[in-house]
Amino acid sequence: MTKVLPSSIEILSEEMAAVLRRKTGAERLRIASRMFVSAGEMLVNHLRAEHPNWEESRIHREAARRLSHGTI
Repeated sequence: MTKVLPSSIEILSEEMAAVLRRKTGAERLRIASRMFVSAGEMLVNHLRAEHPNWEESRIHREAARRLSHGTI
């Protein structure tokens, strides 16, 4: 298991926490969903750069595997 270093955890500012508290549950879910999609796009672009010889289907399979923590 990977150990999380305290220095790698970002603390949310009180101002941003207040903004998020005012959001509805649906709005917070929409934000989380967009963040997940963005992370997937960044990972796919990273894999393309790292493995230019891989086919698109392999890149997407690897991205799905990593985003699912290896359960796919």
